Amino acid sequence: MLEALRYEFMQNALAAGVLAAVACGLIGSFVVVKKMVSISGGISHASFGGVGLGYWLGINPVLGALFFTVAASLGMGLAVKKTRLAEDTAIGILWAMGMAMGIIFLGLTPGYAPDLFSYLFGNILLVTSSDLTIMLSLDLIIVAAVGLLYKELVAVSFDEEFARIARLPVDCLYLGLLCLIALTVVILIKVVGIILVIALLTIPAALAGQFTHNLKKMMLVSILLGAAFSLGGLWFSYQLDLPSGATIILLGGFVFFLATGLTRARRSRGRSGKKCPVPAALNLIDLKEGQKL
Repeated sequence: MLEALRYEFMQNALAAGVLAAVACGLIGSFVVVKKMVSISGGISHASFGGVGLGYWLGINPVLGALFFTVAASLGMGLAVKKTRLAEDTAIGILWAMGMAMGIIFLGLTPGYAPDLFSYLFGNILLVTSSDLTIMLSLDLIIVAAVGLLYKELVAVSFDEEFARIARLPVDCLYLGLLCLIALTVVILIKVVGIILVIALLTIPAALAGQFTHNLKKMMLVSILLGAAFSLGGLWFSYQLDLPSGATIILLGGFVFFLATGLTRARRSRGRSGKKCPVPAALNLIDLKEGQKL
């Protein structure tokens, strides 16, 4: 694969894998801890409406997905918080509406939509320099937001009632977290595609949770795992001539289940102590620090 690094498309692919890993590690950890996988899946699938909008307007579909996905995440958050609809019902309706709007926009677009398959299932080899610029910008926004609001996001993720007692703007923080998920989804679209985004968003964080109960360490381990899966999947796809997005996800899934099986086997032989559930054990010190806010 070293000889392939001479080509610009492979260099872009490696950079995209690293940028995607940073977003996955930071936001994916909150998704796993707060059990927001279903709403994250709804946001990722609704982003197809933005891709279709981009084609219809004649702009970069990633930019179309950016604005549309943020709007969809806010819509889902408000529907969950402000209506009597069950969460899964609201997510399902808006999920389907986003996909339907994408189909409508594509139908209104004259001619053939090139590279549409790569937006659905991902093709990291097609990442361009402009895509990298967008991904880097979104990464910087995510890093800055998590750095500035870390304690507040931790409080909301673990115990909303505690956050309300501490007089934190819980609903605003919840909507803000959904917007960060939306930005992460946009970063991942060109890497693994809309259909597979939810897997790369959750697998590294879920695996990292088996090695540490500290949220900051979980984020760091998740970033490293995400980078390893992206770069390893890219290498396997290059060697075996397989679709890159699917290969990245299969590699991550295989490692996750292998690590889970080994952990259970060690526990059954009595070599490790009782494991504390992730939501209950992660970073309790940070929760106590939140009382100072």
